[in-house]
Amino acid sequence: MKIEAISLYKIKMPLIYPWKTAYGSDEAIESVLVNLRSGEFSGWGEVSPLAAPTYSPEYCDGVFALEKWMAPLLLDKDIRSGEELQKTFKFIKGNPFAKSGFDMAWWDLAARLNHTPLWKYIGGVRRTVTGGADFGIQDSLDMLIGKIGKAVEAGYPRIKLKFGPGWDLNMLSAVRKAFPDQLFHIDCNSAYTLADVGLFKEVDKFGLAMIEQPLANDDLIDHAELQKQIKTPICLDESLSSPEKAEKAIRIGAGKVFNLKPPRLGGLTPLLKVHDMAVTAGIPCWIGGMIETGLGLYTLLAAGSLSNITYPSDIFPAKHFFREGILKKELDHSVCPNFDLPDTPGSGAEVDMEKLRKNLCCEFHLQTGGDLL
Repeated sequence: MKIEAISLYKIKMPLIYPWKTAYGSDEAIESVLVNLRSGEFSGWGEVSPLAAPTYSPEYCDGVFALEKWMAPLLLDKDIRSGEELQKTFKFIKGNPFAKSGFDMAWWDLAARLNHTPLWKYIGGVRRTVTGGADFGIQDSLDMLIGKIGKAVEAGYPRIKLKFGPGWDLNMLSAVRKAFPDQLFHIDCNSAYTLADVGLFKEVDKFGLAMIEQPLANDDLIDHAELQKQIKTPICLDESLSSPEKAEKAIRIGAGKVFNLKPPRLGGLTPLLKVHDMAVTAGIPCWIGGMIETGLGLYTLLAAGSLSNITYPSDIFPAKHFFREGILKKELDHSVCPNFDLPDTPGSGAEVDMEKLRKNLCCEFHLQTGGDLL
């Protein structure tokens, strides 16, 4: 397909409640929305790397600036596959978030051009995707336990708890006491080192499904060593930034579970590669999120339909985080935690430009013949 026009939108959306983790607190979410057009068809991708380089070295303003520079490399090009798109940006070192916006928009556009739902177009096999509940660091243990209780009543099959210094074993002990049979896992967001192996041996006692990203964001070797010393499976998140990193993680046993996030991996193209590598290696996967708007959530839903997504994923309706979304029709909040995949072409997301512009910080447009602005 020939890419005839490209639009980038940077938006900022306040959260209903601050998202607190081991690396800090976010009062609002910043995202870059990428739109690719070919003829009468249009495809969207969302990149939400956070406002500051805390989760990864990338951040929203940096992604927007780099994507403005990358966009002319795609304009007027006939891009026939995700692999071909990735090769266009191959000389750019790293920056998977920036690359992912174009990649996800290309897949959505390709699915629409082929009149096929995105989940079917990428090889998905299930019509229903199950989500799990996530809770950041709260103002009190009572607040956390109250929120968990509501999630359990709503039928969420698993619950993820943010875990960090000062909000660790005491929190986990209180939660497990209140919910002795519930499936939990913890997410450490790279807050610890191998010197904390004693702490994780204590965590072993709580019967968790996994420990997500306990050590440094770019580490594999220490994760492999920690996994040898503890029983609870380690899940890689931040460290899993490319198919090449995934191959090394498999080779040295750095983790027993993979969290697959389309933006962190560089888009759906590399995600599909890592998914298939994990199938061969016998490593179960699930889909992670970056607190996307409803636009990004539809991409996560499509990824969640893949055969090796065997653990409930981080998929939540926009109303879970935002007072108002940016789509004409958001994911139905009443059907949590199970979401039926759409039969419409593409991801199923339809952007409401009036709602988008209420949250717009800046925009950039290119079309055949030059800059639109």
